[in-house]
Amino acid sequence: MNNFLKEFKERGFFYQCTGEESLSQLLDKEKICAYIGFDCTAESLHVGSLLQIMCLRLLQKHGHRPIVLLGGGTTRIGDPSGKDKTRTILSEEEIEKNINSIEKILKNFLDDKNPNTKPIFVNNYSWLKNLNYISFLRDVGKHFTINKMLSFDSVKTRLEREQSLSYMEFNYMILQAYDFLELNKKENCMLQIGGSDQWGNIVNGVELIKRYSSNHAYGLTTPLITLASGAKMGKTESGAVWLDKKFLSPYNYWQFWRNIDDRDVLKFLKIFTDISIEEIKKIVDNDKDINKLKILLANKTTAMLHGEEEAKSSQMTAKQTFADNKLGDNLPLITIQKKMLTNPINIIDLIVMSKLETSKSEIRRLIKGNGIKINSQTISDEKLLITQSLFKDNLIKLSLGKKKHIKVQLT
Repeated sequence: MNNFLKEFKERGFFYQCTGEESLSQLLDKEKICAYIGFDCTAESLHVGSLLQIMCLRLLQKHGHRPIVLLGGGTTRIGDPSGKDKTRTILSEEEIEKNINSIEKILKNFLDDKNPNTKPIFVNNYSWLKNLNYISFLRDVGKHFTINKMLSFDSVKTRLEREQSLSYMEFNYMILQAYDFLELNKKENCMLQIGGSDQWGNIVNGVELIKRYSSNHAYGLTTPLITLASGAKMGKTESGAVWLDKKFLSPYNYWQFWRNIDDRDVLKFLKIFTDISIEEIKKIVDNDKDINKLKILLANKTTAMLHGEEEAKSSQMTAKQTFADNKLGDNLPLITIQKKMLTNPINIIDLIVMSKLETSKSEIRRLIKGNGIKINSQTISDEKLLITQSLFKDNLIKLSLGKKKHIKVQLT
C-alpha cells in the first residue's frame, strides 16, 4: 500500500475510498494535488474541523500539495448534509470576513516554505458567481439524475423526516461536484478528501469529472470523530472549542485536550498530533501515567495551533492554578468596574457578571455540589456577599467545576 494511504489508515483517518487500489498506484508514481473544502459559516473553525486539517498536513508530509477550498460561493447556498433545517443565509460581507479569518487559522497549521507542497487557497465564488444558469444546466446538470440525488443521505433524511429542503439546498451537491471539476481542470486536482457525510457529494464530483472529461479522479473520506462520552467532536457543555484565540483562549484550548476522557487519549494522539505511530507506541509502553499522556497531547495540539510558547505558558498556568493554588498568568481575564462593587453583591451575581455561567439555577446547583471556588476556596453559601476587600491587587481567581477558570479584575 502507498505510504500516504498506509499512514492515513494507521492514524484512524480512513473511512471510504473510491478506486483505492488505483489511487494507491497513482500516489506511488507521482505527487498530486488534493483538496478539502471548508464552508465559511462562522468566523472561526472549531476542533470538529481539525481532522480535515490534519489530512492537509499529512498530504504535505508525503510530498503532495493540498488545495484549501474556502466556500465563498457554496456558503451562500448552505450544505444540507447532517442538517435538519436550512442554514441561516449570511450577508456577503459576513462571508468575506469569515473567509479571511479561516484562512489565517489554516495557515497556522500548514507549511508554506516548500514550493512543491505549499498550500493553494481558492475561493469557489470566483467561478460560481458568473455561471450562466442555462449553460450550467445544459453542460453540467445533464449528468445528474433526480433519482440518484434523492438517494443521498443529505436529501433522503430530510425528506423522510418530512422536513423542508429548499431547491437552493438541493443544488448544493451539484455545485460541490462542479468545484471538483473546476479544480481538476485548473490545478489538475486528482483527489477530494472530506468527512463521511460528504461521501455522496464527493462521488458526484468523481463521476462528473469522468463523464465531462474522461479524467480519473478519486474520493477519500474520514470517519465521524466522537468523544468517548458519545458527544460530537468540537462541542462541549460550554460551547464550541474554537480554533481562533478571539473566541477561545490558548489556555482554555490547552485545557480542553488536558481534560479529555482517558479512553480518548491514545486515539487522539494518533489523530491530532504529528508524533509518529512508532513513537506513540513507545511512549504508551514506557509511561502508563495517563495524566502525563494528556499533558503531552495538550502541549502538542496547542503548539500546533498557537505556538510552543503558548503551550508552555498554558502548562505552567495549569500547574500554578491547580498544584500551587496561584493565579496563573495565562488564565483568561474578565474585568469588572469597581463601582459595581461599591455595595456588596451576591456570589451568584458575580458569576453571571463574569459570564462563566448565565443560569442562576445552574450556579446554585454547582454551589450545592461544591463546584464553585474563589481563590481555590470552595464556596458553600449561595448567599455569600462579595466585596472589594476580597480582591488582592484587584484580582481573584474564579473557578466553576474542574475546567472553567478565569481571573476577575477590578478596574
